[in-house]
Amino acid sequence: MRVLMVAPPGAGKGTQGALIGAHFAIPHIATGDLLRDHVARRTELGLAVRQHLENGALVPDDLVLQMVRQALELVAANGGYVLDGVPRNMAQARALYQIGRELGMTANVALHLQADDHELIRRLLARAALEGRADDTEQVIRRRLEIYREVTHPIVAWYGARGILVSVDAMRPAEQVGREILAALEVMKTFVDHVPEKARTPVDLTGLGEAFGDRRTTHPPG
Repeated sequence: MRVLMVAPPGAGKGTQGALIGAHFAIPHIATGDLLRDHVARRTELGLAVRQHLENGALVPDDLVLQMVRQALELVAANGGYVLDGVPRNMAQARALYQIGRELGMTANVALHLQADDHELIRRLLARAALEGRADDTEQVIRRRLEIYREVTHPIVAWYGARGILVSVDAMRPAEQVGREILAALEVMKTFVDHVPEKARTPVDLTGLGEAFGDRRTTHPPG
């Protein structure tokens, strides 16, 4: 399986990405971890990243994509991955698709975790209090969610048009969301490498819980 995670802050993509990686025995590539590792090892990319961070600037797309490409090259022998943290905009999405084509590792599934702003703000404020993030205020969190909607969310439609989108309701406890994701991916892994993207349609699992009488409760994503 080759899975991309698309989700707003607080939806639990790190938790679910790690679960998918462990279940399918594929590398979980988290771009935040990649950035920190390169900075800590003082690689050429890490030094460039550190300069941007020290200047208070966003890390440019080309540096992020270089790191991701290197990571994908290292795991190519495995044949699968779950990628968490990119793409964050359409430029990254298109560049990542090109990298995947060149390496023969285009994504099989773009996993979209859906949650409303009220729940995401609640989770992020709870996490900020737990981890002592005094600068993670409600105003800052709301701005992050606005940026997600404006910049990242349009990618969802693009993956839907490609036929690789799987949408999941992430408003429920992490364990329940994880079970639903793994069940869906287990079914999909039997055909994703054999059915062309254009022959597929997006998969929407967001109403599955209610169809089986699920009473929604919300908890931090873990």
